[in-house]
Amino acid sequence: MLSREEKRRRREQFVEENGVIHLENVSMKFPEKGAPALDGISLSINKGEFVFIVGDTGSGKSTLIKLLLRELKPTGGTVYVMGQNTLKIRRHQIPKFRRNIGVVFQDFRLLKDRNVYENVAFAQRIIEVPAREMRRNVPNILAMVGLAGKYRANVRKLSGGEQQRVALARALVNQPSILLADEPTGNLDPTTTWEIMNLLEEINEKGTTVVVVTHNPDIVNEMKKRVIAMKKGIIISDEEEGMYINED
Repeated sequence: MLSREEKRRRREQFVEENGVIHLENVSMKFPEKGAPALDGISLSINKGEFVFIVGDTGSGKSTLIKLLLRELKPTGGTVYVMGQNTLKIRRHQIPKFRRNIGVVFQDFRLLKDRNVYENVAFAQRIIEVPAREMRRNVPNILAMVGLAGKYRANVRKLSGGEQQRVALARALVNQPSILLADEPTGNLDPTTTWEIMNLLEEINEKGTTVVVVTHNPDIVNEMKKRVIAMKKGIIISDEEEGMYINED
């Protein structure tokens, strides 16, 4: 039987060789639907990469994100996140598994009855961070996203861009290895959109692997990052400095 240290070493070796995200021939079929949501896709995303995932509605992007979060288990193939086979993660282990992953959604998903500080601190309380550390960590991350002066503000009184910054701070306060952003600028004006994207790039430059699902071709084409394009459950292109190409 492998020791905990040996398991850790093998997981680190796997990540080094295969990436922090690694999918092998992954399919996802739902009984109520005819065509599979994902149809035998394989990909690897390395530590520290910034990757866009693009495609029309129904291409499989959201299903992919849910697989990475272990909200779903694949019906075929294998999903590895940080070296862990998600099929082998038991239900009670999921919260611990997700500590390595920060998530930002289009609709923010903030606690509307709490202020900025409490929204971010909530993520720390879930993993039982000591109060002394929390009082240091939360102001630091709020300063990083440009909200140091609004920690007492009720989130309902913030602009959309400010709410998205709170969501980013909450996703990052536990120092995840991976940040998944699902349409993070979908409800924002162009100026605020670029503020958020610049912030994501800054986060990536500090070592966090960033995966962004988006429909915005302007962002994708300007930033010149790796682009994985999906259509009808398959990957149709994977380019290091890709462009957003609308497929008919």
